Amino acid sequence: MQPQIILLKEGTDTSQGKPQIISNINACSAIAEAVRSTLGPRGMDKLIVDSKSKTTISNDGATIMNLLEVVHPAGKTLVDIAKSQDAEVGDGTTSVVLLATEILKNCKQFIEEGVHPQVIIKSLRLGSRMAVDKIREISIKLNKENKEEQRSLLTKCAATTLSSKLVAHSKDFFANMVVDAVMLLDELLPLNMIGIKKVQGGALEDSRLVAGVAFKKTFSYAGFEMQPKKYENPLIALLNIELELKAERDNAEIRVDSVEEYQNIVDAEWQILYDKLEKIYKSGAKVVLSRLPIGDVATQYFADRDLFCAGRVSEEDLKRTMKACGGAIQSTVENLDRSVLGSCAFFEEMQIGGERYNLFTGCPQAKTCTFILRGGAEQFIEETERSLHDAIMIVRRAVKNDAIVAGGGAIEMEISKYLRDYSKTIAGKEQIIISALARAFEVIPRQLCENAGFDATDILNKLRQKHSEGGTWFGVDINREDISDNFSATVWEPAVVKINSLTAASEAACLILSIDETIKAPRANQGDSVANRPYPGGGRGRPM
Repeated sequence: MQPQIILLKEGTDTSQGKPQIISNINACSAIAEAVRSTLGPRGMDKLIVDSKSKTTISNDGATIMNLLEVVHPAGKTLVDIAKSQDAEVGDGTTSVVLLATEILKNCKQFIEEGVHPQVIIKSLRLGSRMAVDKIREISIKLNKENKEEQRSLLTKCAATTLSSKLVAHSKDFFANMVVDAVMLLDELLPLNMIGIKKVQGGALEDSRLVAGVAFKKTFSYAGFEMQPKKYENPLIALLNIELELKAERDNAEIRVDSVEEYQNIVDAEWQILYDKLEKIYKSGAKVVLSRLPIGDVATQYFADRDLFCAGRVSEEDLKRTMKACGGAIQSTVENLDRSVLGSCAFFEEMQIGGERYNLFTGCPQAKTCTFILRGGAEQFIEETERSLHDAIMIVRRAVKNDAIVAGGGAIEMEISKYLRDYSKTIAGKEQIIISALARAFEVIPRQLCENAGFDATDILNKLRQKHSEGGTWFGVDINREDISDNFSATVWEPAVVKINSLTAASEAACLILSIDETIKAPRANQGDSVANRPYPGGGRGRPM
């Protein structure tokens, strides 16, 4: 008799073969159910309470997937593609999860019938490559030279993104604001140069865009109220210096023989501080910002000389101020001259809701801007911030890639028709797999209809008929419960969003289909590991 060979640790969970692939597909379907109803303008929102009882209300696919804390190994792939879609293009996170799941669901029957996964993967890769080529071929390039036309395109793309968010009723207001914000950036369009500050209270329409820098008033000492709160064309000193008397170290020891010597030490400390303050004053700066604290003596000194100061400014805000107003962050007060000082047309401290904000406007190198969002509940403002992030990402992508397609399920139906027609021209197993992939693309228009409460079968039949007659851009019309030419209706999306989501969904589906075995190591029990075993003596000072 052959002796039993033990390869894996006792308690290791292994599952393999066809049941394993089907189990992974079922797990992905269960995860997709969580975000399915959030798709489109009539999508519902999810309220998620985490382990620390923090409440989040959102219909952003990536946010929901992130907060779900998925533990299934294959299911985590869907979370990863939603995150990558969010990081790369900002929008389409729900679509990418639904598309990947639908591809897997349509391939499940082939796995059950015994088709080898590699055959399916090869066909899926071919189909997705053809779909990407088709998008590139039919996408419409817009004229970048005509600034008005480009702005109109960007506003429509931003409005399409915002139409499925919580702030859909104010989409035109925010779409213009987002386009203004992106247009203020330099050609690299760095995302970290757009600041978003949230102030509770007021209406959503009270939100504003500052073409420059705005940050919340920092902690201040006595004397602050005496400082002027408005300047025209001030010079701005950006420092990384502590302007207060430093407390001696706890273990510092100074031996003195007389009171005079002690007084000399104290005077020297004050003199060092006053020398620093005088150099800042003589540099001509009217606004002094520092990343480190500015003490009460310094605050009073500046107030007496009509200077404004703010200490403990966050590094991000200080860097954005430097980008907008020029100058450089200094770690010494030596050689403070005009070349290292920033400037702006107007500085003002003003009340916004219950907070005071410092606003720098009319900046000469304004390559940065700040949104100040208003609204009632904290969760609502946070969801508004997430919605604006998606819109900003989409506008950035549309600036760099000027090709656009129609949304509302139009491009998915066109790809579906194209792949279905192609599948009829080939023989073998590839035919049914590419036909299944074509069916999978219909999930987007179908889900848009279901979420709006329409008859999905009726509308999909109308769409198939229109696309077979050559109506390339026909998609779901949410407002009229019918179909319409979504390109004429200006439901526009950058082509790069669709290409990215299609590629990510196809790759995720291929990855999950290629897994035929899962080996799960047992969790280390507390008693088993040597490190956790109690020492002899049982904690009572005598051996057990």
